Amino acid sequence: MERIRQRRIVDRGHLPRRDVLRAGGLLIGALGTATSLSGCGTPAAARAGNVLRVSQPGDPKTLDPQKQGDMVSMNVLINMFDTLTTRGRDNQLHPRLALSWSATDAHTWRFRIRPGVTFHNGEPCEAQAVAFSIKRLLAPATKSPIVELRYVKDVSVVDRLTVDLHTTVHDPILPAKLSLFGGVVVPPRYLSEVGDAGFAEHPIGTGPFTFVSWQRDHELRMRAHADHWEGRPSIDGLVFTPAPNASSSLAALQSGGVDLVAGLTPDAAQQLDGYSGVTLDGFTGIRTSYLSLNTLEKGPLQDRRVRQALNHAVDVPLLIKAVLDGKATETPALVPRGAFGFDPSVKPFTRSVSTARALLADAGYPHGFSTTLTASNVDSNVAEALSGLLARAGVHARVDLLDPGTYAARLTSDNRGALGPIYLAASTVWTLDGESIVQSNVRHDRRQSRWHSKEADRLIDVEELSQDPAERKKAFSDLQRLMREEAPFVFLYQMDNIFARNDRPRWKPGSAGVLAMESAEVSR
Repeated sequence: MERIRQRRIVDRGHLPRRDVLRAGGLLIGALGTATSLSGCGTPAAARAGNVLRVSQPGDPKTLDPQKQGDMVSMNVLINMFDTLTTRGRDNQLHPRLALSWSATDAHTWRFRIRPGVTFHNGEPCEAQAVAFSIKRLLAPATKSPIVELRYVKDVSVVDRLTVDLHTTVHDPILPAKLSLFGGVVVPPRYLSEVGDAGFAEHPIGTGPFTFVSWQRDHELRMRAHADHWEGRPSIDGLVFTPAPNASSSLAALQSGGVDLVAGLTPDAAQQLDGYSGVTLDGFTGIRTSYLSLNTLEKGPLQDRRVRQALNHAVDVPLLIKAVLDGKATETPALVPRGAFGFDPSVKPFTRSVSTARALLADAGYPHGFSTTLTASNVDSNVAEALSGLLARAGVHARVDLLDPGTYAARLTSDNRGALGPIYLAASTVWTLDGESIVQSNVRHDRRQSRWHSKEADRLIDVEELSQDPAERKKAFSDLQRLMREEAPFVFLYQMDNIFARNDRPRWKPGSAGVLAMESAEVSR
């Protein structure tokens, strides 16, 4: 399913968007910053040597891998810490610290640990360390935001290289959940010596890179771990820097300050397109965007016809073409293509303003209604476009933009109405299983659920707990048909992973776009 698109333009002709950027002053500001950063003498890229410089939209929240739950933080930490399993660039699940795994009964998963692995400080990484790590993540005192291991109740060491994870119910995709956030292994002895604060200040893992330094909001440095169990990485060092907007990304690329820019929105990518020395790479991604509708509060959104009308009104193909520069794929019912459980027989809503208006009139809103659409200001262009599409059907959605920190805090709070009646959200679906996107959004007792359906709850239980893949797949299909009928969301699209780079890096991501850089190379 992978689609790779690459564009390298060294001629600035034939770029109508350039005039727009000039009119807004962005071009002048970006070029001015780039010039001031590059300075005189040898360009920074030429001086970088065998070091890869990567930027993404923000800084890690913490360097304690069990006290964070966001992809920006994990993109950094995955280079210093190994996980029990891993998702390869072929999107299949592969061994990492665990060589093999199997369900020994309905409530036990057994993992055989790779022999000979040590942490960066020489401490052995064996079954005891795995058990310690899982127990630490689950301990209330850790206050971990990682929710994927909700069914794990205990961990037991079978022998030096074998560990059992005991669950309250069968969890069919537990090995996949251990491929990222929940699967990190931390060093017990080192943690007991330095404590949680010391560990977050100077993290020690088993990963392909070791921690060197971190200047918050400036740069985080790592060096290649010569004794990594899989061999030393090809690059000598790795540097992460935050680049919160397109102008700072362009300045850093043109000055030679960074080699690879990750986490680009289509709008930001368009602003980088056409500059000499900048290559844009687009890879089919799995991150899925949708509008969450609050069906629990009294008002128009409690009516299924209204929710269906919103789906008819939002012309997703037009949105992808006009706003996202074609860098996305329409999703018909929340579960994205490429994830287990996606059903190609479930088709998207027809895009029809007249159908939307007829449904609204039938529901008692012949003149439409007014509401609020909340989004992170990172997604301001998409949010404004969605508001415009809804307005054509008579739904006047005022856009409320929040800074990313405020948005994230409200999204993860216990107040299901904290982001208003409609909010724009996205899920990375990094397990490549439909459970990842429906787990917190659908079942009535989950944190972000704003729709109560006994049938949906039943289907969630089947797909989360069944040991039969065919039964799980049927439950996903039935759930998507139910969501297509009840429309508790406005179903939007799955985003491409978009990167900008100079000529130095050679690297390819998986569909989740995780910045695991051990396979990267740079030309010098």
